[in-house]
Order: sequence, then structure tokens, then C-alpha cells
Amino acid sequence: MLVRAVTAPALRRWCRGRRGAAAACFPLDRALLGVRGAEAAVFLQGLLTNDVTPLVAAGDAPPALYAHALNVQGRCLYDVILYRLHRSTAEEPHILLECDSSVLDSIQKHLKLYKIRRKVAIAPCPDLSLWAVIPGEQPGDASSLPKSADQALVLTPDPRAEVMGWRLIAKKGANLSEIIPGSQVGDVQDYHRHRYKQGIPEGVKDLPPGVALPLESNLAFLNGISFTKGCYIGQELTARTHHMGVIRKRLLPVSFPGSPPSSGIPPGTEILTQSGKRAGRFRAGQGELGIALLRLAHAKEPLCIRLPGDAVRLSASTPPWWPKAAAK
Repeated sequence: MLVRAVTAPALRRWCRGRRGAAAACFPLDRALLGVRGAEAAVFLQGLLTNDVTPLVAAGDAPPALYAHALNVQGRCLYDVILYRLHRSTAEEPHILLECDSSVLDSIQKHLKLYKIRRKVAIAPCPDLSLWAVIPGEQPGDASSLPKSADQALVLTPDPRAEVMGWRLIAKKGANLSEIIPGSQVGDVQDYHRHRYKQGIPEGVKDLPPGVALPLESNLAFLNGISFTKGCYIGQELTARTHHMGVIRKRLLPVSFPGSPPSSGIPPGTEILTQSGKRAGRFRAGQGELGIALLRLAHAKEPLCIRLPGDAVRLSASTPPWWPKAAAK
């Protein structure tokens, strides 16, 4: 397994650049799958929404890409982040695929179904750990981020949105304080609260397989789709929706003014306007924050969820990182 290295002084300069705020490192319950071989990028190109070819291109190739794998009906099966491990085009392409740990077996079967005779090896990486790194104050300039670190295979800006900080992949048992001086291990529930506050979906709870649609899930806003690449599974419906330019529902962050019921809000619970019109459905949440698929026409109205013997009020908001035109 290739390990990249950068000097400790470069990491210390990056940490000082964050005005002394301690970075929080959150251990993620996400799995990593290695896809390695001469045809790794060509293979993934036909299965994912984003253009994978830059990961193996010469020059300043991106270290990470976000994408979805769709079914033939154009609905989301898996949300993934791809990481480039090889350092040059002279080396054998080696790509790490991050996915929800609960679908690791399923995604392996999905990949092997389409592998056929491709020169590709697919194997899980149980010896690696994945971390989200969120600065203590505000996201820094991605250009100041070291490309990698001692004991780290990957330390890169999250490809979805700047507000999500960075992704770190290291060997299990690696010393995080040596990789990111001054960092602290945080509670992963705080990471999920941060995600929901920003309206960032992740995993099967937020993106139910065979149910979620990529453009309603803000895949274009999250840098997870290419509308100029060649064909891939599920492309037809997605391309048609994009070219029509009409998306009536989107995933939005929601918040409850008071504490939600202790039993929680069941996934898929219907959300109504105060006048009783159907506004959308609740997906998932953490505490008073959550994410819901809402009709944009009702997103700015007072909303409620009717549970047995109770009506829970909630409100939706537009994430500040969205494109300005989309926030109107």
C-alpha cells in the first residue's frame, strides 16, 4: 500500500494558519474498498455519475471525487468518494472507494457484476481508518492544505463542499496528533449534526437506495456529477431532468424549535404545511437537526409533522454554500 509523506513543519504551518483553533477529527463508520488495475478508471467511469478519468490523468489530477452509483431507473444506490492513491501515470492506477459500511458487501457484488474481464482487482481495506477533519472555527483555504502527511495515505479537502473540511485516511492505530498537530478526537454525533446543519447527505439513511434521485439530492451542488462524460448506468433520466431544468424537490436542512420526540422521527414521515398540504418527507436527523426532501414551493412555509397524539413543528433553510441562483 502506497503511503505519501510530507514534512511535519508543513503540517505545523497549516495548523497555525487556522488561528489556533483545534481541528476536530471524527472517526467515521464508512468502509473503504480498493479498486486497482490498469482499467480501474475506465471500469468505474461506466458505473458512476462523475467523470473518473481525471483521477488517472497526467498533471494536476484531483486527489478525490464525489459520485453516486445509480440503478437503471436513475435512482441512487450508493454515495461514494473516490481517492487517488497512485502518484503518477507511470504507476498502476489505485483508487480507494469510500462507502456506507452497511452496504460494503452489496457494493462489492455490484462492482463485480460489471467487472466481467476488466483488468481490475477489488478488495476491502480493513487495515485503514477514515476520519473527517473539521476546523474549529471556519474552513480554511484549501490551497494551504498539505497534500498528505506522515502516517497518512490521504489528507485532502472534502470534494463535496468546503464546509465539510477534509478527509483523512490513515493506517488503523495511527497517531492523529502526529498527523495533525493539536487536533482532538471528536464525537461522531457532532459530525452528523454538522452535516445536517449544512444539508449534506451521507449514507443510506439520508439517501435510501432505490428511492433517492441524484439531482433532488443536490448532487450537482456537491460536485458529484458530470453532464459531459459518456454513458453510465442511470444516466438517461438524470440527463433528461437536468436538460429540462425543472427540479421541484430538494434535500434541505431542517430544524426543530424544541426537542423532537424522544422516540425520534421515523424515516419517511410525511411533512405538511400548516394548511395541511403535503410538503415532503423527513429522511434522517440528529437531535434538533435533520434533513428532508421538500417541495421547494413550500420550503419557506411553517411546517409540521403529525405523530400519534402530537404535532411537531419544524422549519427548513437554504444552506449558505449553495449557488446563489439556487438559493432564491
